[in-house]
Amino acid sequence: MTFLLYISACLLLLVSFAHSYLGERYILIRLFKRDNLPKLFGNDDFTKRTLRFAWHLTSVTWVGFAAILLALAEPNLNKVTVLYIIAVTFAIHFIVALVGSKAKHLSWMLFAVVSILSAVAANS
Repeated sequence: MTFLLYISACLLLLVSFAHSYLGERYILIRLFKRDNLPKLFGNDDFTKRTLRFAWHLTSVTWVGFAAILLALAEPNLNKVTVLYIIAVTFAIHFIVALVGSKAKHLSWMLFAVVSILSAVAANS
């Protein structure tokens, strides 16, 4: 079973890298050249930023799942390890959403709360 978890984690890391790199190069850049994106807050900058950070957060989530799979491969796994992985994953979500949207997309607040609550639960 451990070997299967390692393979699964490696596949998630691979697809995460491919998703971010190829998506940025072949989808997002081409999409952003269009002139008919929704204009929110006066222009299409918010739309582009939201699409970009949401795209890459998918990859961050897959890396978090890969970390959980690697943790599950350990014989002495406890809940605290999984909670810390979740806390770190959502801390990254928080930073990406905050910076990527210039704090305009309010998901950063939710991600921060999830990260903090997961870390507090791990320390309880």
